[in-house]
Amino acid sequence: MIHHFSLTARSPAHVAAVLAEVLGGRSFPFSIFPGSHIAIADDPSGTAIEVYPLGTELVPGGRTDAVHAVTNPQPDIFSGTHAAISVSRSEEEIQAIGRREEWRAVTCERRDFRVIEFWVENRFLIELLTPAMTEDYRRAMTPEHLKESARYLGAK
Repeated sequence: MIHHFSLTARSPAHVAAVLAEVLGGRSFPFSIFPGSHIAIADDPSGTAIEVYPLGTELVPGGRTDAVHAVTNPQPDIFSGTHAAISVSRSEEEIQAIGRREEWRAVTCERRDFRVIEFWVENRFLIELLTPAMTEDYRRAMTPEHLKESARYLGAK
């Protein structure tokens, strides 16, 4: 189970507020790194998304020091990192939020399930799954099913 993840944004407070809306929760300033905010769902598992200012990069501490942040003055705007999150919102509600924010929000077919590609600030991908999509995802994402799919696709 993933409890939280982080992403960077041009407007951390705004992005955290929108993501809190999608998650059915609230957003707050998050003092771990300057200018950061957090979106947290109103659920018992503590599901959260930390939103740091664009350019924030996490680097390991020394031998026993915790992670710390540095600022990259020329950050890439895209990332190979993404997340898939189940939400209680409907497809229509998510699409409406995407339209309001002018962020790409498109329902896509994966091989055995559908997701809504929700592009935060049109630069960071979060795959959102409605309750119905979550059920299909759970059926598809098992070791047994993936093994069968690999055989079908010709993988070894």
